[in-house]
Amino acid sequence: MAVALKETGIPFALAGGYAGWARGAPERTHDVDFLVAEDRAQDAAAELTRRGLEVFHPPEDWLFKVATDGVTVDILLRTAGGITEELLADASELSVLSVRMPVLSATDVVSEKLAAMDEHLCDFATVLPSIRALREQVDWSVVRRRAAGRPFAEAMLFLLERLEIIEPLSRDA
Repeated sequence: MAVALKETGIPFALAGGYAGWARGAPERTHDVDFLVAEDRAQDAAAELTRRGLEVFHPPEDWLFKVATDGVTVDILLRTAGGITEELLADASELSVLSVRMPVLSATDVVSEKLAAMDEHLCDFATVLPSIRALREQVDWSVVRRRAAGRPFAEAMLFLLERLEIIEPLSRDA
């Protein structure tokens, strides 16, 4: 799938649990997520279809899916944190299962996980192992800035401080 995306020339990045795994977090058994900017979605879907992949559009308007090798891959067009050219440009190329591809930074992976938390999806236990594994690669000042005003993200940061996984925010800051 990543090879086909690379061949399109459309900017993309591995995101979600597998991006975390590529950077040292526990392996996810859920789905694979790639990010593509929303304004490139039609081009990406058309190019992947042209390459023989089965592209389908679920009722949600923020993603499309691609079936390949018995697996369904999510191509996310919008996220809670937002997909920008800068986000995709900041992804660094890593070898993931022998394929070189752009992978979100640990800071962006954690920021996206926290931004996605809301009253419908706020299971801290599911993200804690990944955050713990990635903590030394994360720019926590960036994560804190992005979490500002998001109550569930702020609560997770408080928990991380109390568990001594990250340094508490200085009262002087």
